[in-house]
Amino acid sequence: MYGTNMGMRKRLTWVFLIASGLFVILMSRLAWVQFVHGGELQKKALEVRMRDIPVEAKRGAIMDRNGNELVTSISVDSIYATPGHIKDPGGTAEKLAPILDMDVDTLYAKLTKKSSFEWVKRKVSNEVSQKVRDLELPGIGFVEESKRYYMHPTLAPHVLGFTGTDNQGLIGIEKSYDAQLRGEPGRIVTEYDAAGRQVPEAMHQYIAPKPGYDLVLTIDETIQYFVERELDKVVAQYNPKLAMVIVMDPETGGILAMGNRPTFNPNRWTEEPREVWDKNPAIWYNYEPGSTFKIITAASALEEGTVRVEDTFHDPGFIKVADRNIRCWKAGGHGTQTFAQVVQNSCNPGFIEVGLELGKDNFYKYIKAFGFGSPMGINLPGEASGIIIPQKSATNLNIATMSMGQSIAVTPIQLITAAAAVANDGILMKPQLVKELRYNGKTVEEIKPEKVRQVVSEATSRQLRSLLESVVAEGTGSNAFVEGYRVGGKTGTAQVVGERGGYVSGRYVASFVGMAPADDPKMVMLVVIAEPQGGVYYGGLVAAPVFQAIARDTLRYMGLPEIPGQKKPKQPWETDVTVPDVTVPNVVNYATGEAIKLLKAAGLQYQTSGEGDIVHQQTPGAGARVKGGTSVILKLQPAKQSGKNGELITVPSLQGMTIKEAGNLLEAIGLRLVPEGSGVAVAQSAKPGTRVTGGTVIKVKFAPPGQKEGAGEKSSGTSNGASEQNNLINPYER
Repeated sequence: MYGTNMGMRKRLTWVFLIASGLFVILMSRLAWVQFVHGGELQKKALEVRMRDIPVEAKRGAIMDRNGNELVTSISVDSIYATPGHIKDPGGTAEKLAPILDMDVDTLYAKLTKKSSFEWVKRKVSNEVSQKVRDLELPGIGFVEESKRYYMHPTLAPHVLGFTGTDNQGLIGIEKSYDAQLRGEPGRIVTEYDAAGRQVPEAMHQYIAPKPGYDLVLTIDETIQYFVERELDKVVAQYNPKLAMVIVMDPETGGILAMGNRPTFNPNRWTEEPREVWDKNPAIWYNYEPGSTFKIITAASALEEGTVRVEDTFHDPGFIKVADRNIRCWKAGGHGTQTFAQVVQNSCNPGFIEVGLELGKDNFYKYIKAFGFGSPMGINLPGEASGIIIPQKSATNLNIATMSMGQSIAVTPIQLITAAAAVANDGILMKPQLVKELRYNGKTVEEIKPEKVRQVVSEATSRQLRSLLESVVAEGTGSNAFVEGYRVGGKTGTAQVVGERGGYVSGRYVASFVGMAPADDPKMVMLVVIAEPQGGVYYGGLVAAPVFQAIARDTLRYMGLPEIPGQKKPKQPWETDVTVPDVTVPNVVNYATGEAIKLLKAAGLQYQTSGEGDIVHQQTPGAGARVKGGTSVILKLQPAKQSGKNGELITVPSLQGMTIKEAGNLLEAIGLRLVPEGSGVAVAQSAKPGTRVTGGTVIKVKFAPPGQKEGAGEKSSGTSNGASEQNNLINPYER
């Protein structure tokens, strides 16, 4: 009995010890789970029963300077999935895919992920959202989000920019001020049971989002509309590669309008080519400014006192710098003229003299002071710096060409900012796009205009504005004249530089920079039209009329008083008598001198482009009906051609030339003359424009001036330029 009790006690003791050991192990495990892994396990438990749904903050609006809303945010639905609560992922994917325009397999992969939350499709239309709701699919939910909406899709899209799917700014103001516009997101926390049903009266938490700030721009919606309207007309008429217009308030540096072509619709930016919206040409396009840069040359020289308005210059048609002859745009030059007339006529040799007299050190001082060679600091992404030759490397030839706007590349925003400094009594202002930030309708931050530096004196500024006014009133900028207002400005025409250097034939940039009213400018405008098509490319003909149309409406919109009775000044060829229409003669393939004679005989003016002895192209073309005194643009090319290796030579018109003149011209281009008779040329064996091989004999009939070739034949000359000069009677083909 005793042995039995002892055995029982021993067994009970072992049971107790084992149970105690198991209890200690269990408690230790419980402590380990509770204290070591408790936070992690609690988080996993919350993930199973709690859903954290993000609530996107409403992005701030963007308004123009007058409070007109340009960009806003509208409410849309985004569709999400809780994969663990979807009973039939395959069937759900097949039902949703056609409605959401998604691939079934891609959608199925989303619905079967091991996660508690998956976006199915963001920011769908109300129609799509309603179709999905009608299906009442388990595990599919909806979140209200905001979508960016641009009120006027064609109004300054490069300035405003656009946002991505997550409402993040991608370009333009939307990107530059993304942090201020996007606000702080919120969230909704809700408790669900194991079956995916919302637990009644369970824990719910709503963390409200904080809306973003509203931006008030310096842009004026009405002026921007004027710009967009005229840019559309430019595209329709000239089909340029690029076109840009910037309007600025010179006193503040505020951008009143900035437009570009080509353009895009920011509401559907994903459907647009990347090259259209990727960059804003108004702040990154580098181009040689041509004669518009002469404003900087003039301002620098007047400020340094190296030139005075009454100083005289002589322009024989060219100026020699180093080993180069740099020609004036006008064949034969402008002769003797004052500096005021040099500015009016945009005379290249005159400005080159001024630039060389100014000197390299002074010239570079002002180039940098006006802001060229570095970004202007406008708060838009992608601003370029322009390109200038390093000062230590610059030669006299570089200074000469820079003086007339070549050998330097600028951006439109740089050039208008510099011109605005001239308009603003010599004070350079930082370009500004945002006036203030608002929250709940109240101003929380005002961005004040920023003065950069005083570049030239107020006296120099006034003097130069007067000179620029004469350019419009009496010089090359007459097409920018706005009736009722004093307008100053400068035209520019420059060739396009190729990717490997050198100028590309037939490609030009036409521009005009102007200010009004000239005595106290309230607006400065730059018009840049790159590579216009159709043969017309001069800044005075292409860009100046754009300035005129925008400036006229803008000045009246601003409420600036008009000057009573002010009318466009007459040009030298204009009179009070009604000018009759005349027919433009055909002077293509004519020697330059003969072409000019024919145009003058027809009562027309002329302008030349390029260098050479032969007219390669004319604008307007032959046969066009224009007002007497209209300028015909003659594009010249050298007469000398090799004719080697089978190269064809264009036969020129020899009409009206003497035997010596015709012989010299034909010899220069590689052809041979066989003359008949004496006097001036009245007929030739090969028609003008014909392409022949080198060494070809050209028989030319000469007769005394005014004498007809024969009975029934046309006269060799014409009094009005309307006859077919290029179709001379050819006695050799009768």
